Amino acid sequence: MNGEEFVGIVFFLVSTSANKARAGFPATTSLLLKSFPIQKEIADSDETLFALPATSAPLMHSSAVVDLLYWRDIKKTGVVFGASLFLLLSLTVFSIVSVTAYIALALLSVTISFRIYKGVIQAIQKSDEGHPFRAYLESDVAVSEELIQKYSNVVLGHVNGTVKELRRLFLVDDLVDSLKFAVLMWIFTYVGALFNGLTLLILALISLFSVPVIYERHQAQIDHYLGLVNKNVKDAMAKIQAKIPGLKRKTE
Repeated sequence: MNGEEFVGIVFFLVSTSANKARAGFPATTSLLLKSFPIQKEIADSDETLFALPATSAPLMHSSAVVDLLYWRDIKKTGVVFGASLFLLLSLTVFSIVSVTAYIALALLSVTISFRIYKGVIQAIQKSDEGHPFRAYLESDVAVSEELIQKYSNVVLGHVNGTVKELRRLFLVDDLVDSLKFAVLMWIFTYVGALFNGLTLLILALISLFSVPVIYERHQAQIDHYLGLVNKNVKDAMAKIQAKIPGLKRKTE
């Protein structure tokens, strides 16, 4: 995996987190609906749990990220998933300072041992192969300004969208959406009591690398049940808005 693919993955995770902050769980559902080829009657539904503004095309559409999440290259995905999961599990036991120090020591142990080993071999064989890491030392590892600018603009768009959406929700621009957001935050109080932040990150990471594959294999059944849930939510919201005065959307 080259530098551009790694930066793309990092910024994708950041932008996904921004989407979640903007509208919570419904934003995650919206991202899944855009990312996977869900049937038109589900994806084109005009009723959502939150009225979200349109944003730029997500980084999920990047072919490198899609191939990674769909396990197209099992070796590459296994390395990324395993390393990320190991890092998060390590943080549940040790502090971030200790984890960073242990990782640095492990890398240094490998590189120093290999450097000494190659030096001994060259001395015995009386060869002049030079530094064993010379190819890596001379390679260009700098991140280009264009790449930073590209992903900075994407992140900036998500941040601005998040700020505008939070302002709309907290200042009750739409009473229905603000009430939904309040219910969501109330549910999150129970989620926070059951799980800490690292546990949620671990669950999110496992879901990120498992849900796309599960959906791809069982698309028809998942689409069917998503359609039923979507219809029930729409019917329930319509009944609530009809019975309680003042809960109809401003557009109505």
